Parts: sequence; C-alpha cells; structure tokens
Amino acid sequence: MNHPRRNSRRIRVITPVPVPPAAHPLFTAQIPDGFVGPGITLEFAFAREGGFFLDSYYDSALASVFVLEAAQQAEAEGCDAVCVCTMTDTGLEAVRSRLKIPAVGAGMSSFLLACALGEHFSIITLWDRWIPPYKKNLRQYGLLERLASARHINTHPNLEALLTGKEEVVFAALEQAARQAIEEDGADVIVLGSTTMYQSHHYLSQRLAVPVVNPALAGVQACENLLNLSLTHSKTCYAAPEFNNDALLSAVPSRF
Repeated sequence: MNHPRRNSRRIRVITPVPVPPAAHPLFTAQIPDGFVGPGITLEFAFAREGGFFLDSYYDSALASVFVLEAAQQAEAEGCDAVCVCTMTDTGLEAVRSRLKIPAVGAGMSSFLLACALGEHFSIITLWDRWIPPYKKNLRQYGLLERLASARHINTHPNLEALLTGKEEVVFAALEQAARQAIEEDGADVIVLGSTTMYQSHHYLSQRLAVPVVNPALAGVQACENLLNLSLTHSKTCYAAPEFNNDALLSAVPSRF
C-alpha cells in the first residue's frame, strides 16, 4: 500500500511503558541528533499506563492497549509514521490494524536487519524474562531458524537510570555474553535485546568483530525508509476494525 509523501514528515517514537518524567531524556537520547534525514522530525511519547517491565505476557497485554492509544493519538495529530520502540514489538499488530500510516516495531526491524547482515544472529539482553517474547515473535516472523542464541547477563532493568552508573560492570558482562554467542553459538551478528541498552552499543561495536544492531536506531530507520518509499503496511494483512472505540481508555488516569 502506498503512502503519500510530504516534504515535512513526523515520526512518533513510542516507549511502551510509563517512564518518570525525569528519565525521559535518557530515552530520547536513544536517537542521536542528526540521525534522521532532512525534513523529518522525531517526537517521543510514553504510554500513560499499562505494563512495567514487559517481563511477562500479562504485562505485555496491559502495555499493548496503551501503546495502541498512543499510536492512534499520533495518527490523529498528523504524524506520518509510528515506531513502537521495544524489542518485544508490544502492541504492534493492533497498532497496524488501527493505523493507516506506517507502523514498525524495533524488534522486527532489528531482526530483519540482522538477517541482512549475516546468516545467524544472537540476542544479548539483560535478563532471562525477556527471552520468551523474542522467540515467540521470531517464530511468528518465520525467523527463528536464523537465531543462533539468546543470552542474558542476569541484570534487572532500571527505567530511571537505564545503564547509567553501571557501565563498567554491565558493559563487560555484555561483551562476555556476546563473545560466547560468537565463539560458541555461531553468531555472526549481535542484536541488543532492549532499546534501553543503547548506551552499550558503541562499547560493544568497538570490541566485537561482528556487526552490533541497535534496535531503537533500526526501528526509526525502518520508519524513515517506508516514508521515503511511500509505503505502509498491508491493510489486507492488518485489517482495520469495523468499529473503533478509541475513547475506551480515556477514563484511566495517567501514572505520571
């Protein structure tokens, strides 16, 4: 399906969980200044309510409806594309069903990019509770056979500081896990297992002999590519609902 191209375009980057306002700059810093092309503006949004850490299918189900709310608001406010900025692609199918503008997930974008860069990739993440959704999505995307391994470093995520203050310990642990994935599991590409791990990307890229995919950048780049190509997702695959009930969640108060 083609999507009309304009000279000035806006991409709404949606974090799928509520984040304290003081921590917003850490999340917006995932995309460095100048990353997108001329005429494209990035806007950042955070789910009002829902999940906490996307550590379970229960948590993801709660998060999905508020990702959907943020996405439909983006389209209503004139945005040209939406990036669901999480490796679990939480709510992406519902968002694509509801929206006509391009909607991509950081997870799908990262996996497809990894497949373009090598034969087998490994996911390196903070803790084991994120691994089942990765594998579920890869199975659905038909990419599970391209996964060499998914390794974690047994570290609980911190939504207020991300990896700040833990670089010396966490970065070294991630490097060790990545080297094991390369040397023992046969990975020729490494994918960071969370958009919140972006602070480790430069460190790992400088020390590993294989490409390292930063999921937030992959997701935003995928949005920009679709806009440049005047394409959006297929509404034959992601059929629109016969009836909309966008106001259903309006009575739910925001966490922050």
